[in-house]
Amino acid sequence: MTSLRGLLTRFLLGLERDFTTFRKLGHFRSKRPLEVVSYLGFGTTKELFIRGRVIEDKSLSLATPDSSRWRNLSDTYKRFVSDKVPNARLRVRYPGGEEEVQADAQGYFRARLRLPKPVPAGWCEVHYTLLTPHRKGVEAAAAQGRVLIPESGAQFGVISDIDDTVVQTDVTRWVRVLGAVLFGNAYTRLPFRGVSAFYRALETGTTGTHNPLFYVSSSPWNLYDLLLEFLTLGQIPLGPLSLRDWRGGTGELFPSEHGGFKQGEIRRILDTYPELPFILIGDSGEEDPEIYGEIVRAYPGRILGVYIRNVSGEARRGAVETLAQRVQEEGSKLILADDTLAAAQHAVSEGWIRERALEAVRAEKERDTAFLDSALTDSDNDTVATVIEQDAAEGA
Repeated sequence: MTSLRGLLTRFLLGLERDFTTFRKLGHFRSKRPLEVVSYLGFGTTKELFIRGRVIEDKSLSLATPDSSRWRNLSDTYKRFVSDKVPNARLRVRYPGGEEEVQADAQGYFRARLRLPKPVPAGWCEVHYTLLTPHRKGVEAAAAQGRVLIPESGAQFGVISDIDDTVVQTDVTRWVRVLGAVLFGNAYTRLPFRGVSAFYRALETGTTGTHNPLFYVSSSPWNLYDLLLEFLTLGQIPLGPLSLRDWRGGTGELFPSEHGGFKQGEIRRILDTYPELPFILIGDSGEEDPEIYGEIVRAYPGRILGVYIRNVSGEARRGAVETLAQRVQEEGSKLILADDTLAAAQHAVSEGWIRERALEAVRAEKERDTAFLDSALTDSDNDTVATVIEQDAAEGA
């Protein structure tokens, strides 16, 4: 995550911290219902890895392409100040059994569920019921979750970053960053050209099996619903999202070290599927090349290739190209791609996607170019001052 976006996130999480302190001092007693937020999990035919969070209901508005910026700002605020429910207890029902799990001090819960009988590949359903706390006169919160179980014959798996890899962050334009984080929603976030078609091609592969996709991002869990909606709207294949708790388990405002978090999540996925090779996708903006390079060294023969979207200047390009030589010496490939089509062309040459998928990527890139150029031109005029002037009369 970039320094500017990180500062904005820390500011918003600071609001959450102050709001929680205000509540604890007894100045405000909420009567809002509680909510179980289920995150997409992953697993095997024998065990499931689940996680989620218990919070007060955020009551977010339904995002639309026409949502006012002030409404989007209100939803951003709600995502970060909705109070967590510490130490909540839940019942989890899954195929063949049930189990109780307990959330931590931040409201997060996670569990490893061993299945009494193997379940088929695909999306496996689990059901959550909140046991405690329980608010008088309010029905117990419940939620349905899903866990991805890859097919045994999958050709490979894909682990992808999100920011500056799937969705355009444009870190050099601070006004756009402010607009995206504060005033945007899932409809206003812009994917890179051709990403949807490329990821669908990777999901299909060349063998006719369903290849699983996983997303590992340093964005905070507070943005989970927005990122999931962005993937759905963009017709980008869904997969488990691993995001970061920026407050940490002890309530500190700063997150754990970026590279350590990503490596840990990627290793957990690789260790869950020891027989499955993987393709890693990231960008040159931060530490993805170095993190992926270390993964290649730690898991010899497991990483088919690494795609790095070039979003940096020449100095960074040289460093990534040097790293690519070391990755090749380790028996894998690191491809620094200027656009999605270049990555897709390489994937065809390696036999990872079908040749006819290139036309779909090319056509989608052209459509995206026409739309995104218009959208970015419009956003150049969206300074914070202009946003305030244009939307002051719209209200929430």
